[in-house]
Amino acid sequence: MTLAPRLYARSRVLPATLGALTGTALVAAWAAWWLQAQPHFDHTARVPVVVLAPLLAAGVIGTGLYTHSDELDRTAVRPWWPRRLAHLLVLTGLAAALLALAVPGRPDEFGAQAMTRNLLGATGIAAASAALLGARLSWLPMTVYLSAVYLSAPRPPGGAGAFWAWPVQPGPQAGAWVSAVAAYGVGAALYAGRGARPDRR
Repeated sequence: MTLAPRLYARSRVLPATLGALTGTALVAAWAAWWLQAQPHFDHTARVPVVVLAPLLAAGVIGTGLYTHSDELDRTAVRPWWPRRLAHLLVLTGLAAALLALAVPGRPDEFGAQAMTRNLLGATGIAAASAALLGARLSWLPMTVYLSAVYLSAPRPPGGAGAFWAWPVQPGPQAGAWVSAVAAYGVGAALYAGRGARPDRR
């Protein structure tokens, strides 16, 4: 690795971010296996894993968007938005692959589809929060939203609830995918265009 990529990785704490994402996926895989192994439980027991693991991964990605050199970024000759977008896309793709492997089987229910969708939506909200509130607080809005949805979502899936309660919907729900992909698109655009908001010291 040449000097520039190594400095970029260190300034964005990429090694710690990658380690935390790997650890999140391992814990999610163990939790999904343990829940399904309990008596009187089936694949629907994985709902807490499909909800919480993407939240944790999005929090890791969001706080990893913090930069120690925002002044240098703003004065760079070349625009930074392609690098910021690539950074976010690579971390999202890696996290999606790791978390999808954590819940094999039953893709029509709470499996890889739901895990990937929830990661996209949660990461989009974290990226938007990093641009508006700062990377160190990027986990907070998604945590509040997900907690409210988890406690108040309607029991039967689908319908209008699929759009606002997307984190607790089964994998193939089209409305849930629309909301999650839209959240990711808006968040990625905000972060790529503005970068993470500098912390006030």
